[in-house]
Amino acid sequence: MRLGDRLYYQMRRFRKHLAILGAVIGPGVIVMVADNDAGGFTTYMLSGAYYRYSFIWIVLLLGPVAYVCQEMTVRLGVMTKRGHAQAIFEAFGPFWGWFSLSDLTLTDCLTITTEFIGMTMAMEVFGIPPLFTEVVVISFIMLMLVNGRYWTWEKIVLAICAVNMIVVPVVFFIHPDVNDIFKTGVVPGFPEGLGGPVLFLIMATIGTTIAPWMIFFQQSSVVDKGLKKRDVPYARMDTAFGSAFTVVTAIALIIVATVFFGGDANLQSAGEAAKLLMPLHPYVGIILAIGLFDAGLIGALSVSLASSWAVGEVFGWSHSLNDRLGQAKWFNLFRLSIMVIAGTIVLIPGAPLGTITLFVQVIAVTLLPAALVFLIVLLNQEELVGAYKNTRAQNIMAGTVVGIILTLSTAYGVGTIFPKLFGG
Repeated sequence: MRLGDRLYYQMRRFRKHLAILGAVIGPGVIVMVADNDAGGFTTYMLSGAYYRYSFIWIVLLLGPVAYVCQEMTVRLGVMTKRGHAQAIFEAFGPFWGWFSLSDLTLTDCLTITTEFIGMTMAMEVFGIPPLFTEVVVISFIMLMLVNGRYWTWEKIVLAICAVNMIVVPVVFFIHPDVNDIFKTGVVPGFPEGLGGPVLFLIMATIGTTIAPWMIFFQQSSVVDKGLKKRDVPYARMDTAFGSAFTVVTAIALIIVATVFFGGDANLQSAGEAAKLLMPLHPYVGIILAIGLFDAGLIGALSVSLASSWAVGEVFGWSHSLNDRLGQAKWFNLFRLSIMVIAGTIVLIPGAPLGTITLFVQVIAVTLLPAALVFLIVLLNQEELVGAYKNTRAQNIMAGTVVGIILTLSTAYGVGTIFPKLFGG
């Protein structure tokens, strides 16, 4: 075959693979970008404000870790054609099924609360009252389901995901100290010892990067989208792209926070940071507020859907995004209810919204090991997933994640009781 012909066929093959990838992309990018939700924005901003660049290396490690966890949901969803909640009920029985569903519903309701905290704080920068923000957001989320097509919903959410990276260009205009970033951010180390506040923020960082809802969301999304075994390699790439986007945005937030607030231990939230920046650096304040609102919107869209998919699977309700509002009325009513409850909590006068946001991330990481253990056990059942069973290396990596999280949770508990034990 001539060189020209060979190049022609290679180009055709490349375009074919690119077209398939374009069709498959969605669940992985959405779940990973939604990982940088309103709680994530606040967590990363506070880590930069309190400890400057010190947490960058942790974020760099958490990107691949998140990929390892989420890639497993792709294989399990494709092979079982079941969402994670249904798979747990069928494999482990009602006790563990209800345990996992209760765990998910509690953490998701709290997580959606943080999404509304972020969105209302962001819009308050522009003088928009919280109640108006919540009504508009909930109405928009529910209206996205009117036409009853998964593909339409996914395209809208992917467009919203693109806005999540709005803070990244800011880094190139604020001229951070690159040498300082590499010396204090990329090289592993812990600021001020491993005292309670540092451990708390490390756990919050893990909790905003890897959360139980993500496992349930991506597996159900893979099933609802109808991905097949031949799509697995592309779905892995989808997840890898999402993981990269998450890490880049998270690091950008830490850098922005360090440049403008480094050493300020009084900052309470990303919303407060946007307000403080408006008089001095209005363009940065506006971009941060837009990014925070967008992050909360993606989070509310995804987290509420993760719970609704799970509950719909367990109770046998119609729970596909391909169903119109009336066809999946219980599924949609549950989703509406969990958002209204979360939004109501935000409107409580005097509620410590910044503190709630951080605590929710810590609760999420504390409950994460249970969800990961179910996932690992299911992916070791050859009769369930066949050739897509976990390899020894995958089990070691996933088991290491569980071990690290349990160790940190224990260390945080001990450090809280004995604050001087870790130099705090």
